[in-house]
Amino acid sequence: MLPTPPAKRDRVIYAAAAVVLSYPDEDVMARLPLVEEALIEASAFDRFAPTFAHLRSMPLMEAQSWHVQEFDLSRRHALHLTYWTDGDTRRRGEVLAAVKQTYRDSGLVVDLNGELPDYLPMVLEFAANGAPAVGVALLNTYRASLELLRLGLEGDRLPQAGVLAALCDTLGGPSPRTRAEVQHLHDNPPSELVGLDGFLTSTPSPACPASMATGTEQGDRR
Repeated sequence: MLPTPPAKRDRVIYAAAAVVLSYPDEDVMARLPLVEEALIEASAFDRFAPTFAHLRSMPLMEAQSWHVQEFDLSRRHALHLTYWTDGDTRRRGEVLAAVKQTYRDSGLVVDLNGELPDYLPMVLEFAANGAPAVGVALLNTYRASLELLRLGLEGDRLPQAGVLAALCDTLGGPSPRTRAEVQHLHDNPPSELVGLDGFLTSTPSPACPASMATGTEQGDRR
């Protein structure tokens, strides 16, 4: 059964997170005022505020260097969802192929723009403006990855921790407090998520638009 599409507020959160977690090029910076306005209108800005302040606190090149250091070069903050579950293993290649097939089966044309299909900003854009129900199912499938990323950001006191907390809140249920609890979540997913892997690679979403282009500035290909 197709998962329930996300509420409008959740879609705003996904779209906003897709922007602010991307490599901060000129296009991303130019979009910040509109993204901020949408978050405020949706009463969802508070957790994003530290990230907006961070992005606006330094010159563009410095923000880009910081992003590369913290997200492309740090395993603690990897933005590629399957990296957390499968690492650099042979199985990961199969999982990435399944994620890519999910995009194809949705009926959309997704421009990966040189990125891997599990790149979080891309998945978020898919959930916000592509095939929302399927996108949320994909986020739920990798809930453990999102929670581990959140814990890593919180542990290092990075401003994007609030963005991940907001994302995890949209998926329902309390967030794990420790890595051990995340492992339990990974090993024992909620009953409504069991079998989603098969669903994601076999169920098209014909009601979706004919095409969608997503992608961000190239970063680390994890």
